[in-house]
Amino acid sequence: MTKADIINNVSAATGLTKVETEAVLDGVMTTIIDSLKRNERVELRGFGTFGVKRRDPRKARNPGTGETVYLPERCVPTFKPSSVMRKVVNDALMK
Repeated sequence: MTKADIINNVSAATGLTKVETEAVLDGVMTTIIDSLKRNERVELRGFGTFGVKRRDPRKARNPGTGETVYLPERCVPTFKPSSVMRKVVNDALMK
């Protein structure tokens, strides 16, 4: 499913135009990204939690050349689905 598919589904379900729905979705995504840039957690109950984790520098290997490369310290966004989401997805796919 793409962003356009989400916009179409939400637009049809809410009666908002696609332009209005896209503006709302863009606003939600921008707010989440801005919060993560400030190292804040974003918790959407029943959906999941977005956060940021710091990764230590480490040695890795380029699979194409076999050459050793060094990855610097970095911060990566993370997502942990809620137990409600996990249960719904599991129940739907295990039928």
